[in-house]
Amino acid sequence: MALGSSAPEILLAVLETSMNLGLCPGELGPSTIVGSASFNLLVISAVSIYAVNESNDTDEDRDTTVPVGIKKIYDMGVFACTASFSLWAYIWMFLVLMDQKVEAWEAWLTLLFFFLLIGSAYAMDRYKAHQVAKDTTLLEEE
Repeated sequence: MALGSSAPEILLAVLETSMNLGLCPGELGPSTIVGSASFNLLVISAVSIYAVNESNDTDEDRDTTVPVGIKKIYDMGVFACTASFSLWAYIWMFLVLMDQKVEAWEAWLTLLFFFLLIGSAYAMDRYKAHQVAKDTTLLEEE
């Protein structure tokens, strides 16, 4: 999550730096690294590490098939959908910025990709919920 929320800013800073090699550096790069990117990487990582701490794993609803202090991702569909769209976002940004200008149709298509991501992730989540409900019904019938 920390990398995902900071990656766009860091990528923009890298693009600005690489496009202005030999010129006076812009303010975007240092501001990004010192500002929100460092906050995201440090605070989100700290909260994530704390959340997996063994002392926080005393819940009676805990999954006993995994060791204490370890979390497991059960819904890989939404995770894979989000990861795929994240990768596509960087490829798309590279393709759009190759000519160093953004056309209106490219902006509208980018907005459409956002809604496509939300719809796909929601569909994956609903599919997983449907499968779990179906498996639960089958187990109750036996």
